[in-house]
Amino acid sequence: MCVVPKGLLPRVLVLGAGPAGLAAAIEAAQAGAQVALVDALPEPGGQIWRSQWRKGAKGEAARCFEALRSWPISRMMRTRIISAPSPGLLAAESPTGPLTLAYDRLVLATGARERFLPFPGWTLPGVTGAGALQAMAKSGLDLKNRRVVVSGSGPLLLAVAAHLQRSGARVVAVAEQAPLAQLRPFAKALLSQPSKLLQAAAFIGLPYRTGSWVQRAKGCTRLEGVLLRSGSKQQWIECDFLACGFGLIPSLEAAQMMGCATQEGRVAVDEWQRTSVPGIFAAGESTGVGGEAKALLEGRIAGLSAADRAEQARDLLPGMDAQRRFTDALETAFALRPELRALPEPGTIVCRCEDVPFGALAACARGRDARLHARCGMGLCQGRTCGPAAAYHFGWEPGGPRLPLYPASFPALLQGTEPEV
Repeated sequence: MCVVPKGLLPRVLVLGAGPAGLAAAIEAAQAGAQVALVDALPEPGGQIWRSQWRKGAKGEAARCFEALRSWPISRMMRTRIISAPSPGLLAAESPTGPLTLAYDRLVLATGARERFLPFPGWTLPGVTGAGALQAMAKSGLDLKNRRVVVSGSGPLLLAVAAHLQRSGARVVAVAEQAPLAQLRPFAKALLSQPSKLLQAAAFIGLPYRTGSWVQRAKGCTRLEGVLLRSGSKQQWIECDFLACGFGLIPSLEAAQMMGCATQEGRVAVDEWQRTSVPGIFAAGESTGVGGEAKALLEGRIAGLSAADRAEQARDLLPGMDAQRRFTDALETAFALRPELRALPEPGTIVCRCEDVPFGALAACARGRDARLHARCGMGLCQGRTCGPAAAYHFGWEPGGPRLPLYPASFPALLQGTEPEV
């Protein structure tokens, strides 16, 4: 099946239906391109606007959803990209079967995912990713009067804690590993962005602790509590859930599959959001984690550029300077402290898919050795979880993606192996 038939107008394929992808698809459609939008989730919105498609959307989310419904944009949800068999074609799999997606221009808005670092007890039931617990709450998980500790690093912790508190949870601690002195310059950077200051006002009253992190989680059959460390002091806190995440890292697999250059863990782009590969653009968290405003602005520029209307995006370019400064300030403020490297014990699981303990990786010189000798990164997630953790603890260079990007059926693997008619 060839999606977006070839015609006189450019065929723009957008991967990712979060804020950046939606902005890109809408701008490209309004500029006259034929647009298709692909995402693995059931509904548009990505993680940041999750569960708002059918109800509750406000502000930019509501505006984007209304435009998405109004313009002739082909939506393919529950669809995963698995390979790139030839230039201008992507192989994908959807609930209805394999798809071959054709395009003239490609916009990568693949977002970011949480970084997890192993510590004793992190595999206990009740320990989740920070964003994961928020997503479960949005999907109906009853957290009323449940005691929750939110721990790790980054502004996402505060957003998650505020949402969980509104959902009825008792947030007993928000532990940010970065010290207060490291966060002060970031707080000053917020002064240049009043909209972010307004968002920050919603976090007033949360039990926020800087320079603190979870040393270990304890429990028999499920989580019972955590040992919280602040400098040389330790405190035992009873809780029902631990929502933990050490910042966000760009999802680069699709970009690397297409041969796009990366730099410092981001997809490298120019001012028009063009990657190193002609006809391929990138926007949002994959080019650097900077939040909703950056994603929307980059998405608009990428959409116009992909539709051959780059000049119309010129007025948007000055706004990117502030967004990129904010992104850099974010990385500096929430840089991980070296003490976190000492958290795992020899028996602490690092690769959950293959049950690989920390001690089994100590003798490995690089990630390839860890895969060959210990099967770290060889499981279902293909190293998406353990890879960043191993890179942090051992300094290994992250490897490129292996195809297929996701587990796929045999018919899907054959897509694109024969010439298109």
